[in-house]
Amino acid sequence: MTVKPLGDRVLIKVKEVETKTASGLYIPQTAQEKTTTGTVVAVGEDTDAIAVKVGQDVMYDKYAGTNISIDGVDHLIVSSGDLIAIVE
Repeated sequence: MTVKPLGDRVLIKVKEVETKTASGLYIPQTAQEKTTTGTVVAVGEDTDAIAVKVGQDVMYDKYAGTNISIDGVDHLIVSSGDLIAIVE
């Protein structure tokens, strides 16, 4: 399935949550926090309002956007205003 965001929206592939700490302890799913980073998969046609490009890693607001599943992979559609930073 192909999803093309409209307007100033951005489609982000959500990064997986770390299930293991640096010291090797496993974190139960109930204690894991929602990730706020991901990779831009597609952008809308309003290029004046969107400052990110496909393939960039970004950070977004914790409760932003709409969660969708594309071919079993979690994605998020957010407004470009909900993007906080580009992660390099």
